[in-house]
Amino acid sequence: MEPPSQPPAAASYASPNPPSSSSYTQSYPSSYTKFNTALNAGLLNPMSPPPLPLDKTRSSPTLFDMMANEQDYQPRAAAAAAAHSAVPAPPHQHPHHPLAPARSVDRQAMLQDRVAELIGSCSPGNQFNDAASSDVRLTLSSRDGLSLTLCVHRHILVAHSRFFAAKLSDRWSKQQRSLPHIVEISDCDDVEVYVETLRLMYCKDLRRRLMREDVSKVLGILKVSAAIVFDAGVLSCLEYLEAAPWAEDDDEKVAALLTQLHLENSGAGEVLKRVSLELTPAVVTEEVEMGPNCNATSNVGGGEEVLVRLLQVVLEGKDEKARREMKALVSKMLRENSASRGGAIGGDLRKESLYSACNGCLSLLHEQFVRAAGGDQSEVAQIARQADNLHWMLDILVERQIAEDFLRTWAMQSDLAEIHGKVPAIHRYEVSRVTARLFVGVGKGQILVSKEARSQLLSTWLEPFYEDFGWMRRACKGLDRHLIEDGLSNTILTLPLATQQEILLAWFNRFLNSGEDCPNIQRGFEVWWRRAFWKRTAEPEQPPRLRITAICENS
Repeated sequence: MEPPSQPPAAASYASPNPPSSSSYTQSYPSSYTKFNTALNAGLLNPMSPPPLPLDKTRSSPTLFDMMANEQDYQPRAAAAAAAHSAVPAPPHQHPHHPLAPARSVDRQAMLQDRVAELIGSCSPGNQFNDAASSDVRLTLSSRDGLSLTLCVHRHILVAHSRFFAAKLSDRWSKQQRSLPHIVEISDCDDVEVYVETLRLMYCKDLRRRLMREDVSKVLGILKVSAAIVFDAGVLSCLEYLEAAPWAEDDDEKVAALLTQLHLENSGAGEVLKRVSLELTPAVVTEEVEMGPNCNATSNVGGGEEVLVRLLQVVLEGKDEKARREMKALVSKMLRENSASRGGAIGGDLRKESLYSACNGCLSLLHEQFVRAAGGDQSEVAQIARQADNLHWMLDILVERQIAEDFLRTWAMQSDLAEIHGKVPAIHRYEVSRVTARLFVGVGKGQILVSKEARSQLLSTWLEPFYEDFGWMRRACKGLDRHLIEDGLSNTILTLPLATQQEILLAWFNRFLNSGEDCPNIQRGFEVWWRRAFWKRTAEPEQPPRLRITAICENS
């Protein structure tokens, strides 16, 4: 039996014959007369050149001719409209005529075309959809009404698919009275994918055939192969997925389908290793012995150790350009991992891990500060590097809203602040960037600590900050001076009024003697002045009294 014929083509309707050129044989004004007429009508730019002479051989006038001789063409346009109205409208324009090219017919035609391309790409001698030699007429129909009939061979289906081996058994075949056998598979998700899968049964090298497909198509073939128990197709698809590169968007699709199909015995585990991190038996035993709350160094298979290792590598990096790029990358990864809370690589950095890295940087900074203050300048560049590390770690802590302990620790570094002046400013000013970041955090409400901690921070680090501000302003690219000044003002204004007065009066004297090398916190000074010395003449508004009325119902 021949394959289903193509759907009938949509009926075509001939358009009305255009008027002959003889109907336009009336004389026209000369070209310059027409040009002057159009110019007077405002249709042309006075600087435009005159038009070319009219080409008498044209079958219809040009747009310029029609504009220049509008009165001459109006009767003809009306006549043409009347003649056109006498021609019956084609069926697709008639309000009561059924739609000729129905959407389902178009989709069916597209499916037929795609299947024809698939069959045409088969190698010579391939018997797929060969009506002369086939003994099974297989009809595939989808849920949305598409259907397709293929000419296939029972012995090929039975040899490759356990599903067909059960359905097209010898006993069933003997019960059929005539050839070809009629078989139908209904409710297909994608008829085209079923055709692709059946075609693979006729291929000698399945893996080579799949190399031409993308990941989405192979996933569809894998799903159909698993449904009809086409083992060779399943293995070939898994081999392709294990070896071929994926786009990041395909990760979830692959993992979801393989988990749904339960193909662990077919090698799906090897494919899933690309997107999932499994614990080794030794690590599982160690976690059982030490408990789930063991530290990050013992959780070899978890994501926290990987993050800690990345963090440490960035902190110890030598190349500054590479460090800047990797800091941005690791910050992005930490941000995404914190938002997902236990994503693909498992777990997130704990607070203890972050503060352990901070304490390591602070210890190295203190060591290099003491050596530089004593005159040893051999490793003085480490001061700026460790200060930059602390600034980056502080950004991470502030973003996670866990920077309060960092502020308290920094406020207690009085010995570091005392030797601050003994280190050359060119090497130490990066340290004051850490202090500035804390001022901004407190001033914007990102770090909430006690009054005593805020006072200690200013008492310990405000003077060193003043001394380095000029260097920060000139040497730090992209420094937001106004943001830092507003943060310092707001930090001072959170303290008691007497403390505000002491700090701001000292700033007033310094600013008059230092100018641009001193932060301008004039706004904070004005707020303190109004708080301290302006008389509040307005009476405080009395809060409304709360009135409670009890209603008792008589029983």
